[in-house]
Amino acid sequence: MVIHPPGTDGESNDPLMQRLHRWQTARSWARLIREAESLWHVDVRVLHRLAAQELVQLVQEVPPRLRRRVNLWLQRFGVLTRLH
Repeated sequence: MVIHPPGTDGESNDPLMQRLHRWQTARSWARLIREAESLWHVDVRVLHRLAAQELVQLVQEVPPRLRRRVNLWLQRFGVLTRLH
């Protein structure tokens, strides 16, 4: 979820707001990947297959310019997945 200050549409030229937006976006991607990866710990084949599909899709959708930041969040969340 991305939070925009009141009266803005999220399109800001303020460097601080741009950094905040990138931080929020990278953290959101990492959280989605962590949730997909956590399904691997459930002992149900269908959920494993679903988790694999979701994880592959999420990894492919992360914009290249955010991958480094997403990797930092993935490290902090303690998951195995890393983006290349």
